[in-house]
Amino acid sequence: MNTTPTPRQAPLAGDAPAPATPELNGPVPVLPSAELLRGQKAVAIDHNGSLYRLQTTRQGKLILTK
Repeated sequence: MNTTPTPRQAPLAGDAPAPATPELNGPVPVLPSAELLRGQKAVAIDHNGSLYRLQTTRQGKLILTK
């Protein structure tokens, strides 16, 4: 018997597989970070009237700050 969990969504090329977490309202959309950043190192996100900053580090990680 195979007990290995199957992924809920196929990972995008070059992305690590998404962690197995419960989905509350169906599949969660996957957006490449390049699509969000659009060639920039940082973007501003307006969420519920607050402004957040999503930025990439020199090591290629993402930071979200308020």
